[in-house]
Amino acid sequence: MQIRSIEDKIKLSGFNNLTKVLSFNLYDFCIALNDQQKDEYIQWIDSKYNAQKIEAVARRICDIIDANVISTSRQDYDPVGASTMVLMSDIQGGGWNLENIQQTSPGVALHLDKSHITAHTYPDAADPEGICSFRVDIDVATCGEIIPLKAINELFLAFECDVVYIDYVVRGYTRLENGKKIYNDQPFNSIQEFIRPDILKEFIHCQDINITRDNIWQTKLMIKDYGAKRYLLEPDD
Repeated sequence: MQIRSIEDKIKLSGFNNLTKVLSFNLYDFCIALNDQQKDEYIQWIDSKYNAQKIEAVARRICDIIDANVISTSRQDYDPVGASTMVLMSDIQGGGWNLENIQQTSPGVALHLDKSHITAHTYPDAADPEGICSFRVDIDVATCGEIIPLKAINELFLAFECDVVYIDYVVRGYTRLENGKKIYNDQPFNSIQEFIRPDILKEFIHCQDINITRDNIWQTKLMIKDYGAKRYLLEPDD
């Protein structure tokens, strides 16, 4: 992150507008046998995945991808759901945040080198058949040299996942001083390369849909069948 007065000119060595967006859609399912269990399910979700805890997950992602938090916001919704947003930068060291910088140095312009993390949860216990579901939608948008794919395993560990959709898109380019353009600075074949083997083995269905020439990757995963007991509500777990 660069902190300069508005009048200062920033000398660029090369050019970079390479952006990388990692999108997680994680689904968890549960069976409620009656209305009381539906209420218990919502209470369990509110306790385990409220906005404060989702923000904590986003902060851990920042640690993993070597980004610092400069500002956060969070919101719990009535009757269900939560949202958080975290702005990130590459400032090294502690104590920086957007509000403090603007209060102490109102003439300072900020360049965010790594962008943001947004997260939204969608609990649903209204199905008449008693099938409760919980969806988490998390987007990690970065630029520069940061690789958001490094955060994948933290998401699997933070949430209970029955079905997972992971999308990764790279846009823009980096132009080196010699004029060469780089459209993807992290060559790979599959998102699965970034998922730990012990996590992958929990899923029976792993499918890739990739358009590598356009820098688009998608991986879909479905959990192994562990029987009906896995999906019965046990709020104390």
